Amino acid sequence: MSVTEKRLADTIRVLAMDAVQAANSGHPGMPMGMADVATVLFSDFLKYDPADPKWADRDRFVLSAGHGSMLIYALLYLTGYHEPTIEQIANFRQLGSPAAGHPENFELPGVEATTGPLGQGLAMAVGMAMAERHLNATFGDEIVDHRTWVIAGDGCLMEGINHEAIGLAGHLGLGHLNVLWDDNKITIDGAVSMSSSEDVKARYAATGWHVTECNGADYADIRRALAEAAADPRPSLVACHTRIGEGAPNLAGTSKVHGSALGETEVAATRVNLGWDLPPFQLPDDVRSAWLDIGKRSQAAHAEWKLRLASHSQKDEFIRRMDGRLPASFNLKPYLESLIAEPKKVATRKASELALDVINVQIPEMMGGSADLTGSNLTKSKDQTVAFSKADYSGRYVYYGIREFGMAAAMNGMALHGGVIPYGGTFLVFSDYARNAIRMAAIQQIRSIFVMTHDSIGQGEDGPTHQPIEHVMSLRMVPNLEVFRPCDAIETAECWELALEKADGPTLLALTRQNVGQVRTDISQNFSAKGGYTLVAADAPKVVIVATGSEVEIGVDAARLLGEKGIPASVVSMPSISRFLAQDAAYRASVLPEGALRVSIEAGTTFGWSEITGLDGVRCGIDTFGASGKGEALFPYFGLDAQQIADKIVKALA
Repeated sequence: MSVTEKRLADTIRVLAMDAVQAANSGHPGMPMGMADVATVLFSDFLKYDPADPKWADRDRFVLSAGHGSMLIYALLYLTGYHEPTIEQIANFRQLGSPAAGHPENFELPGVEATTGPLGQGLAMAVGMAMAERHLNATFGDEIVDHRTWVIAGDGCLMEGINHEAIGLAGHLGLGHLNVLWDDNKITIDGAVSMSSSEDVKARYAATGWHVTECNGADYADIRRALAEAAADPRPSLVACHTRIGEGAPNLAGTSKVHGSALGETEVAATRVNLGWDLPPFQLPDDVRSAWLDIGKRSQAAHAEWKLRLASHSQKDEFIRRMDGRLPASFNLKPYLESLIAEPKKVATRKASELALDVINVQIPEMMGGSADLTGSNLTKSKDQTVAFSKADYSGRYVYYGIREFGMAAAMNGMALHGGVIPYGGTFLVFSDYARNAIRMAAIQQIRSIFVMTHDSIGQGEDGPTHQPIEHVMSLRMVPNLEVFRPCDAIETAECWELALEKADGPTLLALTRQNVGQVRTDISQNFSAKGGYTLVAADAPKVVIVATGSEVEIGVDAARLLGEKGIPASVVSMPSISRFLAQDAAYRASVLPEGALRVSIEAGTTFGWSEITGLDGVRCGIDTFGASGKGEALFPYFGLDAQQIADKIVKALA
């Protein structure tokens, strides 16, 4: 007698229930409620191969409702992925187990995205679907033709980022994106009706989505709805009417199963209710075998795909892009030489555009964009003549609209998918809107490049609401986020090179609105790679001025004024504090010699600079909000001109 779908789904329920109970921590309700839908998805629709989790043309499955992580852990184990093992599941949420509290892409190969902050999984899935369509347009149906499937909960659909993400997906007509909504009408606080009365299905339909629904416990109805979603040319929302904690006889349908273990009494009652008589983490042989057979459903499709790839005219290029390797021919040295030959006095945002004009020709997988600030961020290069759109997915520039958070999350999804290198721009002050997605890029160790312009009071007349003060320093605090604030055209190109070479984490470029002089004359090496370096040397300096971005030029002028007073001062450009602090002690000491007064100049908060200057150093910056006025007037207003800084240094030396 074959194993029934109900029995297959109950296996997920029991594993989720037992793992959460063993940890006495977690969310059993969602995995138990969505077990039937997930069983149909993995049995009949999802294209995957546990023997090769990185198969380039696999479907992407994103558990946006990451709190229900035991759903994906159970599915990965049951279908035959190498990990998690049953022992790791038994150690759910324990230190050292890859079966973490929320799914983490760097822990388990079958986890496509780290999820947990609600709404971001779905928003990253939009980026995955974008990457799939772009690569399909580039390489053809033969080797790129897959779908992105998402399981999302009420929280994912309530978060503000959901509005941004589904609007973008609907506008772009991403028909290979299907979202399965766990419509159980329960949140942690209780019934959804306590906090929300919106018509979710109407909202999705209004943004251009196909919307359908199903009984989440009726296998035939689930199959019908998923087939309908897969066939529709629009992105699809499937409202799966489920009961949270399905199978638990006393707690199902209540918020008590959302974020807490069932308790020993309810676990025992659920076993009786499901007819499950085995102890925790033991499965019937027939159920185990049936699930492993399900995991082999796409082996033939995978083998056929390999044959198509082997004979594809662009096989090597496709593999290179999916591996995340830069072209062997990538080289910015001729461009840097041109800057030495003809120095540029331009804003670093313009310097970034000039660099992108060179980079994007050499690296065809670059996928740029802006949150409705293309003309200000200068993120569109000359060769990006075609926009990525419903009419033409081959385009390499995305008009994201005013969706900073959605843009950043979509970029993360593209980076996770592979085959493209995403970058996107907005004003630095609006990094606050995108901040959690920036943090998620760092956690997930992916190459998303955030181009943040108008990086200081140099932004000018828009005033305090648009002038970053705390932003650069606070972003430097994010682990694994590379933050660069280059001082001129040469450093900007160097920082782009470093961002592209960093495949295991994101980069943020903080760029000026106002023009800056080209202060670098030596391109014998990428000095920005050290984080900080001596730009202007002095014999036995009494003062070392450390500056970033547009303030480096001010520092050079201040050092000249000090020299005229007989005070030798060197100038250090420090585009990346984290990189400088990672250098060995000998190098740091050569740049910041003992005995010299250390002075920092940055048009932002002075908080954090004592790590460079020491407590006895001088920190020149702004610890208030900015003001409305022309940038050239604001710098002296806040004491950030060469003369005032030189005077402050002389006073400190007295």
